[in-house]
Amino acid sequence: MQKKILKDVNVKDKRVLVRVDFNVPMEDGEVTDDTRIKAALPTIEYLINEEAKVILMAHLGRPGGEVKEELRLDPVAKRLANLLNKTVFKTDETVGAEVEKAINEIETGDVVLLENTRFNPGEKQNDSDFAKKLGELADLYVNDAFGATHRAHASTAGVAEYTDEAVMGFLIQKELETMGDAIQDPEEPFVAIMGGVKVSDKIGVIETLIEKVDALLIGGGMANTFIAAQGYEIGDSLLEEEKIDLAKKLIDKAKEKGVKLLIPKDVVIADDFAADAEHKVVSVKQIEDKWQALDIGPETVNDFKDVIKDAKTIVWNGPMGVFEMATFAKGTFEIAEALAESDAITIIGGGDSAAAVKKAGLADDMTHISTGGGASLQFMEGKPLQAVEALDNK
Repeated sequence: MQKKILKDVNVKDKRVLVRVDFNVPMEDGEVTDDTRIKAALPTIEYLINEEAKVILMAHLGRPGGEVKEELRLDPVAKRLANLLNKTVFKTDETVGAEVEKAINEIETGDVVLLENTRFNPGEKQNDSDFAKKLGELADLYVNDAFGATHRAHASTAGVAEYTDEAVMGFLIQKELETMGDAIQDPEEPFVAIMGGVKVSDKIGVIETLIEKVDALLIGGGMANTFIAAQGYEIGDSLLEEEKIDLAKKLIDKAKEKGVKLLIPKDVVIADDFAADAEHKVVSVKQIEDKWQALDIGPETVNDFKDVIKDAKTIVWNGPMGVFEMATFAKGTFEIAEALAESDAITIIGGGDSAAAVKKAGLADDMTHISTGGGASLQFMEGKPLQAVEALDNK
């Protein structure tokens, strides 16, 4: 069932409550990466231009249902005001008399940012009383927080019941259309690259993609479980022992489906989980006792690049190694470069892979970088996104 989008509704002179994803990195009370704020601008600017009264709500960090001064949204309001080049009124509460007064005083085209929704214990519980109070602030609700669509919280899902209309904003629309097209009707060859720490986080996605892709490339910490499934020793490398049988089944399933499954042939091992650890490149057959694999090796990088260069659609979720440490970032950055040079449609599934692509300075060379890691994984797996389900049908 198709959901209503922002352009399906009239917003002129209306109080429009917009859930945005402003969960941005902060340091010393300053926003250090405003990518998510910028991603919300098309929806916010459209509403300003259409003469709506814009009421924004967002969460920041994990305050656990209580007020944490360092997690107030004032620095976010300041950055947003700079980007919009206009005043953003910031409230010290999320609901209540102060908020109602602020909304009553604004003109059409004005913007109010409510305080961190997670300061309220009812937010994560999807408490109907809190959701109703939020809904009563506005005439209609727009969800544009893609990174929070896989969570049924009061400000993402519950609130949709308590406004006259509930629709998706431009960011969610773009995310779902771009990723949906890539996965449902990909130009072939279709290649998926899966990395990151745990197989258990990606099982559903791997099982879904194995039915659709021409090639599946496995890297990162999760590759160790596949290496162990082939009967090799992995020393002190991260391992999900209880998932070895599953890895074997996935290897067999790929064979059965004719999917090219690439598991690392060589890895960079270290004698400690530290940037200055002693390290070397070895075959996966020669990982030493007490050493741990922290990146894919050069032979594996070349094998992956050979597959990437012929691809027409590439989905990437999860880094190839511990890219936060320069010593073990080479595999991830080389794969990012291969994608940047590719003519394929390249979709980066948010989270650490998005961070890695940005760190490599290659974000502008990708077709689409998702703003939500968990949400994009759930979507790729074919599972419904609860906050999208809560919106009005067309």
